[in-house]
Amino acid sequence: QVQLVESGGGLVQAGGSLRLSCVASTIIFRVNTMGWYRQAPGKQRELVASATMGGVSTYADSVKGRFTISRNNAKNTVDLQMNALKPEDTAVYYCNTRPTRDAYWGQGTQVTVSS
Repeated sequence: QVQLVESGGGLVQAGGSLRLSCVASTIIFRVNTMGWYRQAPGKQRELVASATMGGVSTYADSVKGRFTISRNNAKNTVDLQMNALKPEDTAVYYCNTRPTRDAYWGQGTQVTVSS
């Protein structure tokens, strides 16, 4: 079964940190690029960060210097370390391939940052 599961979300105060984890089925993780996405209430879903099998990463301007994406190809996992969190980071966070596949969207994990 094709499966992609996110975890690690929670409620934190501004300035705090969270580490999100994503584990994917092997068939999904075969792709060159994995990404973390987020969708805030009333907002479009957006790409937060991406990582290639070779370790090349990209970040949205809004999270540069605060978030770090890491990928373990042997374990089929991709994590997102989030530091210096801001209220505007509040969203449901998802992992998927890049480009995305509609069938791969999971439940996501809720991140809520309070002032």
